This record gives sequence, C-alpha cells and structure tokens, in this order.
Amino acid sequence: MAFVRYRADEREEASMLSSRMATTPGRFSNRPLYLQLRDALAERIAQGEWKPGSAIPNESDLAREFGVSAGTMRKALDLMEAERLLTRRQGRGTFVNDQSSDELAARFNNLRGADGSRVNGEIKAMEIAEAAASEAECARLRLRAGDRVYRIARLRQHNGQVFLAEDVALPAALFPGLAERTNAADRIIVLAQEYGLLLGKAEERVSLGEASPAVARSLGIAAGAPVLVLDRVVFSLDGRPLEWRIGRCHLKDKYYMAEMA
Repeated sequence: MAFVRYRADEREEASMLSSRMATTPGRFSNRPLYLQLRDALAERIAQGEWKPGSAIPNESDLAREFGVSAGTMRKALDLMEAERLLTRRQGRGTFVNDQSSDELAARFNNLRGADGSRVNGEIKAMEIAEAAASEAECARLRLRAGDRVYRIARLRQHNGQVFLAEDVALPAALFPGLAERTNAADRIIVLAQEYGLLLGKAEERVSLGEASPAVARSLGIAAGAPVLVLDRVVFSLDGRPLEWRIGRCHLKDKYYMAEMA
C-alpha cells in the first residue's frame, strides 16, 4: 500500500516505511507519518509481540527498522507514552505498560469525590441481556445490521448512595458467553483483559440532561432534575469499538475532572 506524506523531503522515508509495515489496506492513508508509526507499534502490543512489562527496542533501532528519522520515531513514542501505552525509565529503556494497573484504569474514570479521589462506585444492581444491535448501537460500535450486542444496565453507589445509572452496549462477537457469566467484571479495563483485548483510547461526550422518571427512581431524585450525561466509547488498541456507555450521574458532592497533558 502507499503511505501519503505531506512534505516532499519525506517521500523516501515514507517509501521505506511502507515496505516494512504489513497492515490493513487503507488504514494509514492521509495520516501524518508519526501516527502511522504509532499504530504500527501499537499493533505489536495488541498482537502480543511486545508483552506487558517487557522492554521494547530502543528508539534508534526502531527508526532504523522502519527506515524513518530518529525524530519521527521519537514523536511516535512520545505519543504512546502520553497515551500510557509505554513508560520510559531513565537508564533502563522503554517498557510496555500493564493494562490492568490502577493507573491505566484511571484513564476511563473522570469522576472525583469531594476529597479529589477518583470515584469508581460499587455495583448495587446489574442486569445483562443479549439483543440485536439497534441503529444507534451499530453506528457507535461500527456494527452491521443483524449483529448482536450485550446490553448491561448498572447502578453504582458510593458511600451507600446511588449516584450513577449506566447503560452499556458491547459487541457480542468480542465477548462470547458474557450473558452466561455470573461474575462478569463491571469495568471495561478488567473485562477486556479477561477476553484478551487491549484498550487504546476512549472518546467521551459530556452534557447536561434531565433525569427521566426511570433514572430519577434509580438515583433517588426528582424527575426532571439535572444529571450529568457521560456518553463514552472505548476502543481497543487496534481501533475497534469495545464498549458504548451512557452514564447519567447525580453529582451531589462529586465533580467531573479531565486531565490534559
């Protein structure tokens, strides 16, 4: 496949890169070179070539392997470190992060308590069922008509008070047998690990809404009361949508915090 570049002086570098990268046709088209490199390196993690906790080849060796400049490779590695896929350790090298760590799990939870600590919440109630994907689920999870999903309804509590009602959809093909499990994990980072899936990024839309009568009953508030609506899609390391979650939160003494680097 051909890799699209943006500066004439990088054509040779791009040509060398394209000869070294075997991937889905069209996946890297029209993207900056460092992003193409990031995806190629992330795929090595997703495929298990680079294991959690293991050191990866150094920057110079990787640049030589892919036929790119050290600066371009450094930019790709900087991005992966910012995404917490990799950690650089002074004098020791660059290592693949453990996806089950609490630090990585924190990437997918922006709710904080009054003391500033992250609030995960304990499960008070959870229901799961399998169904044909709706039009909206097909769109958000990139499914086809007729594909199946697992729908999960959860209530989370903190200090004995229910504060979050969640509606979750998962592609059934990626989580076979989930509905039959009695101990299904309630956090996507744990569930993905159990099914051999590595997490990449999450995209979350935050808005203000009103509690429906059903949500109001679940949260113990008046119908029409304001709630924070958290609409999130979590993707695998190779870019597949794994989870679509809509959470409706009655903040009380909690707040939403997004960290930017």
